[in-house]
Amino acid sequence: MAEIDSTAHLLLKRFGSLEAQRATWESHWQEIGDYVVTRKADITKKRSPGDKNTELMFDTTAPLAAELLSASLHGMLTNMSTKWFSLRFRDRELESSDEAKEWLGTVEDVMYQAFARSNFAEQIHELYHDLITFGTGVLFIERDDDFQIRFSARHISECYVSEDDNGRVDTVFRKFQMPARAVVNKFGVENMSQKILKRESENPYEMITLIHAVFKRDDRDITKIDAGNKPFASIYIDPEGKTVLSESGFDESPYCVPRFLKSSYEVGYGRSPSMVALPDIKMINVMSQTTIRAAQKQVDPPLLVPDDGFVLPVRTVPGGLNFYRSGTRDRIEPLNIGANNVLGLNMEEQRRKAIQAAFYVDQLLLGQGPQMTATEVVQRSEEKMRMLGPVLGRLQFELLQPLITRTYNLLSRQKAFDAAPEFMRSSDIEIEYVSPLAKAQRQGDVQSMMRFLEMLSPFAQI
Repeated sequence: MAEIDSTAHLLLKRFGSLEAQRATWESHWQEIGDYVVTRKADITKKRSPGDKNTELMFDTTAPLAAELLSASLHGMLTNMSTKWFSLRFRDRELESSDEAKEWLGTVEDVMYQAFARSNFAEQIHELYHDLITFGTGVLFIERDDDFQIRFSARHISECYVSEDDNGRVDTVFRKFQMPARAVVNKFGVENMSQKILKRESENPYEMITLIHAVFKRDDRDITKIDAGNKPFASIYIDPEGKTVLSESGFDESPYCVPRFLKSSYEVGYGRSPSMVALPDIKMINVMSQTTIRAAQKQVDPPLLVPDDGFVLPVRTVPGGLNFYRSGTRDRIEPLNIGANNVLGLNMEEQRRKAIQAAFYVDQLLLGQGPQMTATEVVQRSEEKMRMLGPVLGRLQFELLQPLITRTYNLLSRQKAFDAAPEFMRSSDIEIEYVSPLAKAQRQGDVQSMMRFLEMLSPFAQI
């Protein structure tokens, strides 16, 4: 027990350090949640389930633009209706072997079937939305007894991350809550403290706070293959009792933690289009509120009422009768406030265009018009792909590659693939991305070649 307690104390100390490093990001994320993604706006504010969370929002330009960009990334990178990755051998000699290519094709089919059976589509969309809004997404991939693999997009408020020397996230501490009865069922009565058992017996639905630490083991014994010497540790901790509830491990990191954009001097967390557009988002909400008040004053203006001669109260309802003393010329008149609603609306439209530009709305929608030629459509498509090129590179490195590798290894350990032919068992496999966005990145070379051939066609006739 002393050894377990010392492990818990050490990990809680590490968690405290990660918590302090993340503190400066939390207020930023809270503002993003308040103005862009209100359903996830529980970072520093803790609302009750079902509570209203749109009290600061007067304009929906940013939420709609974020939804458009996240849905576009989903459709262009991991569209389940089309192939978005393929496997190939690093050894080019195997590409000419029909037997090897056939085996690799069956592996691809098994992986696509596993993705289709699982909850991948819904969870990957949540991940893209976290990327667009908070700049950092966290996806947990684990084995599932019913559907082979299961995906879980973790809320950024629960996760505390750190990087290795290569800039890849290799440490994730997750602080979350579970009902007391679920904690006892998951970890067993023998691993529970008396306090948790008492709370479970009195109120089995009371929420218990836990910490799940996943980090790379640098001091493991590579000659052993038990759970305590896996490359990545997995330890559940009771922070209140400072005890370890469970210790196991993973053969590879179960987390994919992509960042949309990242500063070279910042460790762990990324930045997003929502952060770039946040000044405009806050401004247009204030401007919309002011414009609404100005319009309300024009539609239902304040009234000028003489101080004498009228029988109060003044009735402003339709058909209302107001009585005044006979013989006086005083009248009830509206107060002209001189509001210029056109100016306010023009300024709002400027801010909307700035917000939409931050979320690549113009590139995504292409702005099709009746005068667009086929060549112009191709050129606009190439421009869109160039704009999203840097994002594609980072997502391939931080999301797609570890995602496909983790899925392949999980299915391989479940013996979901047929046995590979003997002559190719030591061969390495590479990932080739064939999503619509990846294909469009290569489309520019094809279009350039086509234009070059068109230029040569007159010479060919000669």
